[in-house]
Amino acid sequence: MAKKIQSPNKILPRAWLLLAVLVFGLTLAIRIRLLGIPLERDEGEYAYAGQLMLQGIAPYKLAYNMKFPGTYAAYAAIMSIFGETIVGIHLGLLVVNAATIVLIFFLGRRLLNSTAGIAAAASYAVLSISPSVLGLAGHATHFVMLPVVGGSLLLLNLKQSDRPAFGRLFGSGLLFGVALLMKQPAVFFVLFAAIYLLCRDMRSRLGLKAILLRNLTFGAGVILPFALTCLVLWSAGVFPQFWFWTVEYALQYGSLTSLAKGAEYFRHIGMGVLEAGWALWALAGFGLFAGLCSKATRASTGWMLGLLACSACALSQGLYFRQHYFILILPAISLLAGAGINKLSDLAAQYTTGVARFIPLFLFGAALGLPLFQERKIFFEASPAEACRIIYKANPFPESIRIAQYLREHTSPDDTIAILGSEPQIYFYSHRHSATGYIYTYGLVEKQTYALRMQREMIHEISLARPKFIIFVAVDGSWLRMPGSERLIFSWLNEYAEQNYTLAGLVNLVSPDRTDYYLDEPPKSLPPRLRYSVMIYQRKS
Repeated sequence: MAKKIQSPNKILPRAWLLLAVLVFGLTLAIRIRLLGIPLERDEGEYAYAGQLMLQGIAPYKLAYNMKFPGTYAAYAAIMSIFGETIVGIHLGLLVVNAATIVLIFFLGRRLLNSTAGIAAAASYAVLSISPSVLGLAGHATHFVMLPVVGGSLLLLNLKQSDRPAFGRLFGSGLLFGVALLMKQPAVFFVLFAAIYLLCRDMRSRLGLKAILLRNLTFGAGVILPFALTCLVLWSAGVFPQFWFWTVEYALQYGSLTSLAKGAEYFRHIGMGVLEAGWALWALAGFGLFAGLCSKATRASTGWMLGLLACSACALSQGLYFRQHYFILILPAISLLAGAGINKLSDLAAQYTTGVARFIPLFLFGAALGLPLFQERKIFFEASPAEACRIIYKANPFPESIRIAQYLREHTSPDDTIAILGSEPQIYFYSHRHSATGYIYTYGLVEKQTYALRMQREMIHEISLARPKFIIFVAVDGSWLRMPGSERLIFSWLNEYAEQNYTLAGLVNLVSPDRTDYYLDEPPKSLPPRLRYSVMIYQRKS
């Protein structure tokens, strides 16, 4: 008796599952292959601050920055599990990314169905690994989106009943509060969740007392992580520094960019992000349009539209539109792409038969494959160091490893070093403390109120500590100087280094394929081609 041939209706769900397994397996393999990609600046900051926390040193004591300390704590946790190495940090990122992908699947399934959930999760897996959003680096935006997606899932799973579900509400608020600790723009996700909860309770015609209690419970969950953090930082004696950097200076930083400049940033950076995954973004646009047009999916699409709007606000804060900021909008885009492919699948099931019902699956597979194919050199061919150079161009990220090794070999654990430039990864690699809290120098040359004060403070801290080595990073991306920037720090360095230090080493980034190292025997005269370089000065006595 001949075996019965299975119908497309039975094979199609398995095909979707197979596509998901292939996509997740491929993106996982890419991340594993590139675990050793050198840390960039933000990763260096988080790794150094996390390293200090593991040593019992509070944030903002030896390292200043305007970000909330949640990502520092996340890095400390990751390094305590996987080790204080590049591979260990990127293993932690892999886990965070995988967990976010899984939660997006459940979120898509909760909003629509399993097909939408699979498509949304696969879309996020591909979009979040893209070099266009610096997806291979462990930026704070990855750590924001994990608790945001988890908190959203808890909120959506609240049942309409007489039970107040205080535990789930508090848990959801707690996750959104953790997201806020990772980075300040997460406040827009908190507002979105609070507005959604209030509107949902009002539509359900709950009593005023019940609405008030439920929203206060959610709000208490949001506030608790921040309140505990403030208490810990106050007890550690660093609350004034925390407040200045994360509130006062952060407000200055967020107001430096004009609308015209912001639009220019978006055209330059945003269009690159859109081009990298244009097919998936197009699917998201179709999903939004089709979802709002259908009465059956209007409510769920409205929720996704709200998430998209608050994501856009978080992305736009400060109008800088950095590449990794776009990670904040990827869950919303992925969910809408899932809605779009789900609508196409419904249309195919309604108007076609047989193999034609697989057309949406093939289209989606092509949409997922296109970004991976475009970046095939980075994903499948380049070594981790080569991939770093392709993505970050003339920035001394691969070189930082060797520079740090030299510093570690020529210093004792009690010695301090000072880096004039924004390369905190060198502190992390070398396991040496900074002589100054200014691990970034961007703020010193911005046109903002505190710039001259910051330069004077950095000069004072370095002069007081007398570090064994001073490293000057002569790379544009490490300073981002503007016309009219304060120049006190540069004139001081020239005089101070000449009197107290001698040139001990030089690293010259000659071209993308060549870096000359003068570490054991520094050059007697500077090389003629010296555009991007790192100069290492050693204290005379």
